[in-house]
Amino acid sequence: MIKDIVREVNKDGATIFLTTHNMEEANQLCDRIAIIRMGRIVAVDSPEKLKAQSKGLQSIEISFDRPVDLDSVPLSGITKAVKVGDKFRLYTGDPDSVVKQLVDYAEEKRLKIISLNLLSPSLEDVFVELTRKEA
Repeated sequence: MIKDIVREVNKDGATIFLTTHNMEEANQLCDRIAIIRMGRIVAVDSPEKLKAQSKGLQSIEISFDRPVDLDSVPLSGITKAVKVGDKFRLYTGDPDSVVKQLVDYAEEKRLKIISLNLLSPSLEDVFVELTRKEA
């Protein structure tokens, strides 16, 4: 009910300051977000622009039709790689390049790509990144 009231009052032109640690709530309700670390504002922008600025948090999830040793895959631009079930999650600042490399690798090795998903960081990911950095 409170969320509906906030949306309605804002739609009528009022500016609302919402203080929350619930980033999903902020993402749903706010046009602009300020992230504060140690009493100082470290970022102010729309939720989507804040997420886009955290390029290192972008990731790609991929699975192939048969097991692959990720260490044997010649990829550049990966900051971190994690096996998640039968998928790999690859963190990168350049998802376009990495996807192209993965497709080339699959064709070269005659692998079938079962799933391929580009994942943007959540607002929670951005919040954690910005508030963990040293002041």
